[in-house]
Amino acid sequence: MLYSQMDSKSNPCFALPPFYRSFLLLFFFFFFFSLKTHLSLPTDSLSLGQSLSGNQTLISKEGNFELGFFSPSTSNNNFYIGIWYKKIPTQTIVWVANRDAPIFDTSSAELKISDQGNLVLLNGSKSPIWSSSSSPSNSNATTAVLLDSSNLILTDSVNSSIIWQSFDHPGDTWMPGGWLGFNKITGEYQSITCWENPENPARGPFSESLDPDGSDQYVLLYNGSQVYWSGGLWNGQYFSSVPETARHTMFNFTFIDDRERKYATYTMTDSSVITRFVVESSGLGQQLLWLSNRQEWQPVFTQPLSHCDVPSFCGPFGLCDLESPSLCRCPQGFEPVLNEEWELNDWNSGCKRKTQLKCGTKSNLNGGGEERDGFFMMINMRLPSNGEKLKVRNAEECEMACLNNCSCSAYSFDTSCLIWTANLQNLQQLYSGDQGGGMLYLRLAAADLPSTNNSHKVKTVVTVSLVGGLLGIIVIVLFGLIWLRRRWRKSQIVSKVEGSLIPFSYGDLRHATKNFSEKLGGGGFGSVFKGALPDSTQVAVKKLEGSRQGEKQFQAEVLTLGAIQHINLLRLRGFCCERSQRLLVYEFMPNGSLDSVLFKKDSAIMLSWNMRHRIVLGIARGLAYLHEKCRECIIHCDIKPDNILLDADFKAKVADFGMAKLIGRDFSRVLTTMRGTIGYLAPEWISGLPISPKVDVYSFGMMLFEIISGQRNSTYFEEGSKFYYPSWAAQKVIEGDEKCLLDSRLGGEADLEEVKRASRVACWCIQDAEMDRPTMGQVVQILEGALEVNVPRIPRSLQHLMEDQISHMYDDVSSVAEQGASESSQGAYK
Repeated sequence: MLYSQMDSKSNPCFALPPFYRSFLLLFFFFFFFSLKTHLSLPTDSLSLGQSLSGNQTLISKEGNFELGFFSPSTSNNNFYIGIWYKKIPTQTIVWVANRDAPIFDTSSAELKISDQGNLVLLNGSKSPIWSSSSSPSNSNATTAVLLDSSNLILTDSVNSSIIWQSFDHPGDTWMPGGWLGFNKITGEYQSITCWENPENPARGPFSESLDPDGSDQYVLLYNGSQVYWSGGLWNGQYFSSVPETARHTMFNFTFIDDRERKYATYTMTDSSVITRFVVESSGLGQQLLWLSNRQEWQPVFTQPLSHCDVPSFCGPFGLCDLESPSLCRCPQGFEPVLNEEWELNDWNSGCKRKTQLKCGTKSNLNGGGEERDGFFMMINMRLPSNGEKLKVRNAEECEMACLNNCSCSAYSFDTSCLIWTANLQNLQQLYSGDQGGGMLYLRLAAADLPSTNNSHKVKTVVTVSLVGGLLGIIVIVLFGLIWLRRRWRKSQIVSKVEGSLIPFSYGDLRHATKNFSEKLGGGGFGSVFKGALPDSTQVAVKKLEGSRQGEKQFQAEVLTLGAIQHINLLRLRGFCCERSQRLLVYEFMPNGSLDSVLFKKDSAIMLSWNMRHRIVLGIARGLAYLHEKCRECIIHCDIKPDNILLDADFKAKVADFGMAKLIGRDFSRVLTTMRGTIGYLAPEWISGLPISPKVDVYSFGMMLFEIISGQRNSTYFEEGSKFYYPSWAAQKVIEGDEKCLLDSRLGGEADLEEVKRASRVACWCIQDAEMDRPTMGQVVQILEGALEVNVPRIPRSLQHLMEDQISHMYDDVSSVAEQGASESSQGAYK
């Protein structure tokens, strides 16, 4: 009775007749059942009849990945269906479905399986925006499942076979377990294509794919056709240009070529490691690792190494400048086409003229009326490769040929005339040590030329000055002819000092060295003397002795150093080849060789850790330039502290190229006779195998241990026992006790993170197998902190040495090294 009173008073519905109450209950039952079916989804799958919209997501079984709607930008309402990492705090997208067709209202949009068996995305008007297009109309596809590999699959209800999967259609990311290759049956390429910019996942101009020419290598492409980086051919274990994939034991790469497909895939030895390979919107391809302790992505390797090697990186008329904070800038008279894109570091749109050219008007061509177009001189530029060569007699005719062509944007004249029509692409500002620089004259409207307003004043001043100075010049010439005749030989030297290589006479050098009176040092190939050129520039003159070996070293030095310049390579200023005399003239290094400063107990100079780190980085940059930037790869073959010289500011310069070996870019290694110094020789030298630039890497690693510790790598004495130092040092690196390697004279004053990186990279450099050693370019990146370096392993050869500490062989090595330590402070010249 109490309950019936409450029903009739508090809830009028229950006062209705029984028939209506039953009808209402049945209605609410079906309503909530239908609502629940629409809102709640299985954790990792979407079945036929279900849809995903709004904030609904799928989460993979172990919670690694999530699928749903996302917006990459806060400045617009563009939404996409994508997959991202669930366990990483910052949303990192690995796949996008509708990357070229955003939607604008997620509440009314739907992701579902259509009656035709396709996974489709419908907008608010229920029109298809994207479809998997996976199967014919009689498909039995009923379920889409998000796997813990990030692969989204569509399965058949009959036999659970996979009808469609996202790994067959990657975006900008290549995930572990995914594949890139070529389907021989359908003729389709699987490739990854960059986002247009970080806020727009639409397809950009850069992609990675199996080489379209059919070779077994992967390439980075610009606009789908222009190859700007290649990974090298598959050698059965890894792609030859990226040995990092073999050196990092966490990666397992596989290349498969069967009747149906040709493709590569990779997995991780440790499933807990989070990694991905992505083609950035900048055109760089990067393998990234997630560092949970730092909560950030860390590049394992990056290709190509320089942003400026990416085609059209800065767009039309954009100028790539590695020393500019933003990497790209517009040259004189130009401004960004789209400022908002440049603010996102998307420079593909390039630059546009501030003022249009006046070309084609009669007054402009005849020099009357409006001021005509002019040219802005750009110094030390990498010239675009698509220039048109003209036959002209001089620079003036080259300039006029460009000026009279309304399509001409720039010209250059060296020994021949080159002009560029329409847009300029791939401009790069070069600096000291870079090869291939030239002078480019960029065409500008008169208003954009520097100092245009003062041009008439300048002309007037110049004219008056010329007339006034002409009389003085006549008088000066009369007296100057007499003086010039007396100083002719010396003035010839001075005029060539700033050139590439000066041919000196023997008399020139005998006078410059005061008859070879001040000896700096000597060695097996001859002696080194201090000298001064007529303009007071100090030089070091190496006088080679011994007919056969001296001639070999002379040719090697001239061929190697004559064509290259780098801030960390000793500059060869000139040479003398007169009858039997062979002399080489170098820039003078006031602080001598590294070994004289590093190892001498009575040295007045104490290298701080900062100085040592700067020296190590300079040596690495010099070697990376020799190995990777020169037209022909140059292997030094004798890297040791004796061959590293220090200038007045203690900047390191690699010296003594008498043993250097040049190999063409088409060859990765060369067979040659053994050369170098005991204690720094790579195992392949001793085994008689063909060598590669990795022999320099091995020597660099041995020398790096010496720079860290301040002692020779030959022996290490502790409590009366003799230890082979590199094996002891490698063991300490494995144990994480890098600080004990530090030179005791430093008193622990050092950046321990830099010491750890340097010690680890030294241990990687001296690995027995050359494929396990990094390239010098990677060494530079590691020392700069741009690449993370893992804990290395002890080389097998050093493990054997540790088991037999007092071997007679190491007594011999010790005696040779101790003899080397007593050599001259200018040993690098010898």
